[in-house]
Amino acid sequence: MNPFTVRSLAGVACCASIALMLSACSQPGDSDAQTATTTEPPWISDLGNGEYKNPVLYADYSDPDVIRVDDTYYMTSSSFNSAPGLPLLTSKDMINWELVGHAVQNQVPDEVFSVPQHGNGIWAPCLRYHDGKFWIFWGDPDFGIYQVHAEDFEGPWSEPHRVVAGEGLIDPTPLWDDDGKAYLLHAWAKSRSGINNILTLRRMKPDASGLVDDGKLGEGTTVVDGHQLEGYRTLEGPKFSKRDGEYYIFAPAGGVEPGWQSVFRAEQIGGPYEDRIVLAQGDTEVNGPHQGSWVQTPEGEDWFFHFQSKGTYGRIVHLQPMEWQDGWPVMGQNQTPEGVGEPVARHRKPVTGFPVKVPATTDEFESETLGHQWQWNANWQREWYSLSERPGHLRLHAYQHDSTTGEDNLWLNPALVMQKVPAPEFTVTTRLDINTERDGDRAGLVMFGEDYAWIGLEQQGDQHQLVQKTCTDARAGCDEQTLGQVAYPEGEPVYLRLHFHTDQTVDFEYSPDGQNYETLGERFATRRGRWVGGKIGLFSEGSDEAYLDADYFRVTPPVE
Repeated sequence: MNPFTVRSLAGVACCASIALMLSACSQPGDSDAQTATTTEPPWISDLGNGEYKNPVLYADYSDPDVIRVDDTYYMTSSSFNSAPGLPLLTSKDMINWELVGHAVQNQVPDEVFSVPQHGNGIWAPCLRYHDGKFWIFWGDPDFGIYQVHAEDFEGPWSEPHRVVAGEGLIDPTPLWDDDGKAYLLHAWAKSRSGINNILTLRRMKPDASGLVDDGKLGEGTTVVDGHQLEGYRTLEGPKFSKRDGEYYIFAPAGGVEPGWQSVFRAEQIGGPYEDRIVLAQGDTEVNGPHQGSWVQTPEGEDWFFHFQSKGTYGRIVHLQPMEWQDGWPVMGQNQTPEGVGEPVARHRKPVTGFPVKVPATTDEFESETLGHQWQWNANWQREWYSLSERPGHLRLHAYQHDSTTGEDNLWLNPALVMQKVPAPEFTVTTRLDINTERDGDRAGLVMFGEDYAWIGLEQQGDQHQLVQKTCTDARAGCDEQTLGQVAYPEGEPVYLRLHFHTDQTVDFEYSPDGQNYETLGERFATRRGRWVGGKIGLFSEGSDEAYLDADYFRVTPPVE
């Protein structure tokens, strides 16, 4: 069975994909103090009064693309080096989202992505529905533009197919025109190609199997040149569409942190294109609002999804009201005379009458499959873990890393199992049984990024130690520093907590009984990963006999 198969909510007690139906959910024999006490997840966008607050997803669903088919909305986003990749989310109202799977189980080429490739892999996908199928296109900056497709959004999806090979080809967006011709528009990564700030249009075969050898459009022609537009830099992330016989390109510019959203319009697909900035930060706290998608309700109301880059939280997802005036989209609020809107903090919901949902975070490990919230640090292998060796637990077998590096650095470990930071503040609580046999065996709870910290057990000679360690600038290589250490009885379970604060720092705590917790080490200033937000998760490293058994992984509002 595929370990990431869609799970039935009925078979997953309190795994927290539907808020407000969460209740105290315990393992047999748990004390009250060891039981999850929350009745809601740590972030809910739906205000319950017909309005929502932004962000609609306070998690790193980077470069989101959203479409509607009939009365359901579908989303995917970048996943970079993580596997499985291309998360699949569904919603009935654009506010309450459920994570239902991934379109790609392991990235290609497998031999490349079998080791961590931080910041590489799946960049800025485009989701479309055409010819009775869902399609996802994405650019891998080192290998080219790929696509997968499926008749059912939850799968099975086709194997990745490379539409066009090349370095620096990113952010593809297809368009199947009214005359049956197909096109592919994309941007460029300067780090690989030496060029950027331009959008290139190519003819594509209608079945998306490759390009059409069609002169300029076969080779690619520049249809928007940001170098010719005053103030433009890093024009990328286009989304191609057609409305009332005219062609529109929604594309961000200005860079991830300080950028804005532009729209380009032309009567002919090859241009010339007029340009207009339609969304910027303005007087709000939402920096760089851009790169997303235009979506329309069945009744014809228009909305726009975009991200905001926010440190360890990653690129979190916002939703803006939108309408059309004189052939141009108008977004957000407080528009300038030039038509530039700014983001709303709260607004009327697009659709009402549906229950609150959030992507799952908590996992009681009672299912036959891992929850969809979990991703590995590289292409995963089935032997890394088991949900059956000790029923009701996730067993992580120790990963044996390359000792020739001479350093302890989780950045290099492909077998980290992690999930996104899900809210501005929250608490993670887990109960672990850790089997360490030899010197250097270690396992625990990690707050991961280019700087990371963890708390767990480590075998030091014949000593069983509970430690809190940190690593600064893991990307450049590091030797971990021990900030806290106490002896811990061998063979005894340990309860661990991670408190994530609104200033993006964390504290670590431990308890031998799940009732009385003590802080270990020092408060840690988190740092995002390479092009991604920080992540929370579990790891196990060491000898063949070493492993970690996790009873549960509970993500709740802050616990004192």
